[in-house]
Parts: sequence; C-alpha cells; structure tokens
Amino acid sequence: MASVSDWKVPTSAQPKPEDYAYDLDAALSAVVGVRAVVPSDAFTADTLGTERAGNGVLIRADGLVLTIGYLVTEADTIWLTLVDGRAVPGTVLAYDQSTGFGLIQALARLDLPALPLGTSKSISVGERVVVGGAGGRQKSVAARVVAKQEFAGYWEYVVDEAIFTSPSHPNWGGTALIGPKGDLLGIGSLQLQEGREQGPPGDINMIVPIDLLPPIFDDLLTLGRPNKPQRPWLGLYATAIENRIVVVGLAKDGPAQRADLRTGDVLLSIAGSEVHDLAGFYRRVWSLGPAGIEIPMSVYRDGKTIDTRLKSGDRNRFLKAPKLH
Repeated sequence: MASVSDWKVPTSAQPKPEDYAYDLDAALSAVVGVRAVVPSDAFTADTLGTERAGNGVLIRADGLVLTIGYLVTEADTIWLTLVDGRAVPGTVLAYDQSTGFGLIQALARLDLPALPLGTSKSISVGERVVVGGAGGRQKSVAARVVAKQEFAGYWEYVVDEAIFTSPSHPNWGGTALIGPKGDLLGIGSLQLQEGREQGPPGDINMIVPIDLLPPIFDDLLTLGRPNKPQRPWLGLYATAIENRIVVVGLAKDGPAQRADLRTGDVLLSIAGSEVHDLAGFYRRVWSLGPAGIEIPMSVYRDGKTIDTRLKSGDRNRFLKAPKLH
C-alpha cells in the first residue's frame, strides 16, 4: 500500500518549467510540508483533529514559514519537511482569526531560497498560476484563476476578495499560489465545488490573498496576533438557505450555546437589521463593537419568533496560545 507521501498530481496537470518565465523549481523549493500535533484537550481538536498535515511557504531566509492557520492552531509539535527530504522542527508564532494566516518559525537552518511576496490584486481572472505543494512539480498543479470574489465561511469568516483557482490541488491546505513573476500571491485554504451549466460540478481551490498579510505582519511576529480589538465571536456555524441564515452547529461551551441557540434556528435579524446572507450577517455582528458586547437578535424556532441577547466572546480565549520563542 502506498504511503501518504507517495501520491502525485497527474502528469497532465503538473506545471512544466518551459511554460513559465521564472525558475519554477527554485520557486517550488520554498514550499515545505507541515505536520502538526495538537493536544487532545485542545478546543479545535474535535473539529480539526489532533494530527494535521499540509503545506507552508518559506517567506524569509531565516526560516519564517507562512501557512494556513487551521493547520497549526493550538499545535504543540510542528515538523517541516523540505524538498530534499529533510525534516526540521518548528514552532507556531501566530494565527490570525480574521485572515486565516498562520506563521511558523523553523528551529533549524533550512538553506533554501525564500519566495518573495507579490501583490494579489495584480492577478486577473484567466491568468495562469501555479498552486505549489511540498515536494516540487509532482506535488503541484498548473492552474488558472477562475474568479476573484467575496467568500464567507460557515465558521464566522469573510474574505473580501478571495482568489479561486482550477483545477483543484488535492492537498490544498497551505499551498503557495505562485504568480507569473514567480512571487507568492496567496495561501491555499479550501476545496469547493463550482457549479457548471453542463456536466457535474468541478472542484476549485479558495486562496487567501497575500495582500492581507502586510498590514498585520509586524504584529503577528511580535504579539502572535494583530494588535487591535478582537471581533465579537458567536460560537456558531451557519449557512444561508433560501436567503435565510440557519444555525447548523454550535461550538461547545461557546457564546451561542450558552445563550440557548440551537441547531436549526433561523437568524432573522441582528440588532434590528434583517440578515439574508452569511457575509452580511457576520459584518452586521462585527459592526456592533469588539468582543464581549451583547448582541440583540431575533430567532425563528418552532413556528415562533424569539427575541434574545447573546453575549459575544473572544475566540482566542478558547484556544491554547502559541508560545513565542
């Protein structure tokens, strides 16, 4: 039976050096494998697991690696696997709830070239890109940008202009979106299905744009998170069904559960404003003030409209904080 590391992207989907104006292999050597171990009593252990694997991108020669934060949230053990097969330990420096970025510091010399940061707003729909995974060309995908648009996730998350690429990378978490100049334009976050007029839906990747990093970068390095008031956190998972926001899950002991919200509740309004889509719902909540504020809401349940108030929380207080070294 083949091991997890033996998988390869189909040859037809792999990037070819002659198709790019930069040194493809050098750029891909900056992409490293990330393996994280999380304590079983961690807040995210039940939803994200205690053993997580994905990718990260070396963005500074001193061993600073950018990844998608859900891979490393609350991790107490980190290993980075390099393109030459070496494995080196790392430590989590930061995780930002708003963008989803995470930072790792390698605890040994990597002796690899860092991938320079580009500008994600410079890439256009239709342009050719590489979604790079750890392991070089055989673990990477030649793709195109198929959309740049707002994305709202069920876990109280919004990206104003996420980047979507196709075909999808099969191990998308923490992959490097490499632009036409050989620079880093984003970090892989999700795999989604794209509806098509003809034929079955196709898989695409959602990429967090790199332009979200510079405004918070210094804070992440020094504080482990952005130096600003935290957004109010409800502790619920929601989806939009026929222009209604429906609760589909609750975080254990989170604010929504303590306020007696229930799976199946329909959220009608927040502080007197009707909500019909996820992004609008989250933005209305965030507009009311920082974490800790009370949020008035109307909920439809069992044929009745219920007016209630939820005392929001700070999600970071539920997480095991990274230890800065």
